[in-house]
Amino acid sequence: MPHRIAVIDFETTGMAPGDGARATEVGVVLLEGGRVVERFQSLMRTGAWVSPFITRLTGITQTMVDAAPPAAEVMREAARLVQGVPMVAHNAAFDRKFWQHELALAGLAAPQPFVCTVLLARRLYPQAGSHSLGHLATHLQLPATGRAHRALADAEMAAALLTRMQHDLRAHWGVAQPDFGMLQQLQRLARPAVPRWLARQAAGDSADAGADEAADTAAKIGKIRT
Repeated sequence: MPHRIAVIDFETTGMAPGDGARATEVGVVLLEGGRVVERFQSLMRTGAWVSPFITRLTGITQTMVDAAPPAAEVMREAARLVQGVPMVAHNAAFDRKFWQHELALAGLAAPQPFVCTVLLARRLYPQAGSHSLGHLATHLQLPATGRAHRALADAEMAAALLTRMQHDLRAHWGVAQPDFGMLQQLQRLARPAVPRWLARQAAGDSADAGADEAADTAAKIGKIRT
């Protein structure tokens, strides 16, 4: 059974919880085998002020968040969906802080490991110039998912980007199984080391496949002899 990955995006009132910023909206996309199997989106009421700048950027108004469900209720539902599934975000350092902060305020743990598609994109598409989500979507000709700077649309775009990265790792680099653990390692590599490391990953996959094939053949021969 393919492993699931949860792709998440927050819209917020500012850059960091440590500065008093709170989430205004969360979007989650669950991927299984590269396909979207579930989505979740909700505005959330925290009592925080939504500045005119944030409204211009996201379209989210003070009235909208004041009428939204309480943040703790929204986060409990998001946590129920994600459970222990590993997580991905575009600029994960940002979204992870809000995931942990809002869950903590709701009295919930946030044990999930994260992978960052910005870090991956810098290693896989160094020629792209900018590695913003919008620029990468244009550069890679990803399908539109809705208004930028809304949580579900951005989560869906990040999910499409992740799926494209996994496809390119298979098709262009020969990596048979670009799973979450492999992506965790890749995002931490120094960029000059990436081509050689990916070549070793591809060679290892080929060796493993050859060993599996040899084992299957030996097993079949053993059955014939008996």
